Formats: sequence, C-alpha cells, structure tokens
Amino acid sequence: MDFYLGLIQIIGVHTLLGLSAYCVLLTGQISLAQAGFFAIGAYVAAMLTVLGGWPIIPALAVASLVAGLIACVVGFPALRVSGLMLVVATTAFGEAVRLFFFNFNYQLERGGFKLGPHGGEGFRQIRYFPEHGWSTLDVMLFIWMFVVLVMAALWWMDRSRAGAVLRAVGEDELAAQSSGINVTAVKVSAMTVGGLIAGLGGGLFAHYTTHIEHVQFGVVLATFAVAYPILGGLSNVFGTLLAVIFIQGLLIEGLRFMGDWRNLLFGGLIVLAMNVRPRGLIDAGTIVTLKRLFPRSKERAGA
Repeated sequence: MDFYLGLIQIIGVHTLLGLSAYCVLLTGQISLAQAGFFAIGAYVAAMLTVLGGWPIIPALAVASLVAGLIACVVGFPALRVSGLMLVVATTAFGEAVRLFFFNFNYQLERGGFKLGPHGGEGFRQIRYFPEHGWSTLDVMLFIWMFVVLVMAALWWMDRSRAGAVLRAVGEDELAAQSSGINVTAVKVSAMTVGGLIAGLGGGLFAHYTTHIEHVQFGVVLATFAVAYPILGGLSNVFGTLLAVIFIQGLLIEGLRFMGDWRNLLFGGLIVLAMNVRPRGLIDAGTIVTLKRLFPRSKERAGA
C-alpha cells in the first residue's frame, strides 16, 4: 500500500513541476529553468525545517517566495531573447543552480550529528515528517492539498482576463503589444508564478524524499517539466496532470518490469502520443466534446 501512496506523492510533486512550466508555456516561451527553481525551493525549505526548526508550512511558503523572487530577477534578462536562445539561457541558469548546490556546504551540529547541505554528498536527514509522526497517507494528502489549490488557482486564472492576456502573448506578441499589453511584464509575471509553483514543489519533494542532492535537479528533470504540459496540452491544466500520470504512473513505474527495454518503449510511446494527439492529450476539441457530453446544469434548466 505504501508503494502506491508513494507513487501518488511522486505524481503530485511532478504535477506541480509541470504546472510551473505550464504558466511559462502559455506565453509561448520554453524555459528549462524550472529544475533550478525546484532545487532552490527544495534546499531552502529543507534548511528552514532542519537547521532552523521551522514548521513545514512557513518553510514551504518562504521557499516558494525565494524561488519566485529569483525567477522574477532571472526573467527580465532571460526573456529579452526567445526561441532557442531562451532555451540555452534557461538551461545555463538551471545548470548554474545545480553546480552551486554541488559546491554548497553549510552544516550545523544537532544532537551530535552534523546536519545540512554537504556539497556533492547532498542534504541528508530531512526528517520533518517522520519526526512529527506523519504517515505515508498523511504526507500524500498534504502534498495533494497543495496540488488541488494550485490547479484550482490556475484553472480560475485561465478563465480570467489574466489567462486571456497570457494566451494572447503566446499566440501573437506583436498583436498583443499593439493592443496595449506590456509583453515583457506578462512574460516576467508568468516566469515568477512558475518559479513560485516550482519552489513549492521542490520543498515538498525534499521533505518526502528526506535526501536531496544536486544530480536530481539536472536537465532531465527540466525536460520532464516542459514535457508534461506539452504532452498534456495547453488548453487546460488537467492535461498536465494526465500527462504526469501517463509518464510517471504508466511509463516509468508501470513498465518497470521490462528493465532496460523500458527506455526504448518509453520514447516510442511518447512519439506515438504526440503523433496521435499533436496538440496534447487534452486539446480544445476534447474540451468541446466534454462540454457537449456534460452540459452545465444551467443550460439543462434553460432547455
């Protein structure tokens, strides 16, 4: 049972990672910096709970804010370029963050043990949940509380003027700028929100794994972050969740019995999914079909 609860925890954290990239992708930009923001959130939250003795929720809030602030600062110079140059710039940032934590050493003695980040050996003994008697089910519910809140906030944003502005910039920057939209401000705002969400996800990741190290926050994680919303589709936040379930639940865990052959099938299934559903698993056509199948109660009453 704990295995399945642990898998649901992984899906929840990776959903937050994918949603952080979803915000940026709506503006038509591809950023591979999400793994860097994820790492910042993980280390900051862990240091606050382990070394500072903070409760988990304030630690997650501060970690998210720090990651969002850095995303905002990085966004101004990075988003002045686009296309491949933005991919290169954000990849360089993510690698710089990873290498920083590879060399970061800050330990304090607690109860006869040295605790804290120790360079390439990582950050061990992040035991807030076990020390406070949290069960695997408690941790899973805690993670998904944040997933639901973030998804609800982004779902509401998608249907507000803010969502319309983000999509307008993503579809045609020149047209959006000619209509009075500050394109740079919109892109930086999207990057900042993405950093906030990634930082939150990183903080949760650090506490349920209990051990983090720099290799976990490399280009592969950044690629997954972008792949989730692209595969799931940018028409709806639920597409990202569906893509995470497909990749983490089916391809990575469900096919683990295949050993190394899983890697070949993994790539093939991704290519197949992108060819069958080029606009994502949940695209605009899917949403229209669902609305026809499940009309709103008001529409039924009017009929």
